[in-house]
Amino acid sequence: METFLLYLLRSGLYIGIFYAFFLLVMRKTTFFRLNRIILLAGTAVCMLLPLLKVRTIEMLVSVGRLQAMAGGETAADEAVTASATTWALPAAVVFLAGCVAVLVSVIVSSVRMYRIVNSGERKVIDNYRTVISDTCKSSFSFGRLIVVGRQDLEENPAVFTHEKMHVKCRHYLDLFIFTPVQILYWWNPLVWITRTELCLLHEYEADEGVIGQGIEARQYQLLLVRKAVGDERFLLASGFKHSKLKNRIAMMLNKGTSRSRCWSYLAVVPCLAVAVFACNPANVLEAPEPVAEEVDTDSVTMTVIQVKDVQEFSLYVNQVLDYPKQAMDAGIQGRVALSFEVDADGSISNIKVIKGVHPDLDAEALRAVSECAKQLKLRLPERMNGKKVHFMFPVIFQLK
Repeated sequence: METFLLYLLRSGLYIGIFYAFFLLVMRKTTFFRLNRIILLAGTAVCMLLPLLKVRTIEMLVSVGRLQAMAGGETAADEAVTASATTWALPAAVVFLAGCVAVLVSVIVSSVRMYRIVNSGERKVIDNYRTVISDTCKSSFSFGRLIVVGRQDLEENPAVFTHEKMHVKCRHYLDLFIFTPVQILYWWNPLVWITRTELCLLHEYEADEGVIGQGIEARQYQLLLVRKAVGDERFLLASGFKHSKLKNRIAMMLNKGTSRSRCWSYLAVVPCLAVAVFACNPANVLEAPEPVAEEVDTDSVTMTVIQVKDVQEFSLYVNQVLDYPKQAMDAGIQGRVALSFEVDADGSISNIKVIKGVHPDLDAEALRAVSECAKQLKLRLPERMNGKKVHFMFPVIFQLK
């Protein structure tokens, strides 16, 4: 579950960046159908991006701590166990509760819509399946079905034309596709805002279709104002009324956006690329637990040994590690961080100090690791695929 939650957070970040770009740059353009396609396709891409492995060249392994005791006695410290991820369980509970709440709201809305559909008179008008309702105050379309009030059908034919445009443009598919996104990412406020914008795009496109049918724009706008009062809203339906009436009328008066503005969408690519790169650091591969077994000290000095993990390598380092007397007398202690590379054949090279404590301690840590590196090879796990691996190797000098 923890992996899934991390996936949701990462994909939610990408979706948030994409939606923010759309809301800031493209929401007022007249590319209604293109905007719909880009919104849905961009959402799908953002959900797939976390599955891509972008940066896999370097791998960092942090091993158990090493200690050099006063008097020359050396021993391997126990590996630091990973702390339990206590955040995962409560986060999963909150996430699932939110998903259930949104799903319940969708079901309740669908049940209300189903009751209205069942209570009306069914007909086929202009080759469109239609339900004529005496109780529905707000006409809407659900799938390929149009629900219209009897009074609207008789007195305001533009209302029926508007709903036909919703069905013809297949706006119901957008809502069906976007609903699972809304359930999964209910915690992202930009998802809710973008769903409202998607519905508004549907209204823009339907309004454009109605005016294209020859209905006079001014009369249609007056009809919108008269029909602006009502409270029927269905999550999976496209309705005639919409809360952002001013935006719809302004869009009807818009002369149209220059087609060259379409290229503005390309600006989101570097934004998402930066986010993907930032969210994909080098793979972290934890070393196995230390192996509790006897180590033959003679073999260290006589032959090249292929040790099976970094923890076992640390045991050999401890055998040759000495606490510098001058640093011991001065009470100097601390953690020296070394790094080295391991080739596919297990040979160790490029050993260096990346964070020192004191020249004497740094030199001793470097000497001990270098001496073992000449005689030992590391057996890398198969999952490292024969690539050169970068290790961070901490050596702790601690006085008792």
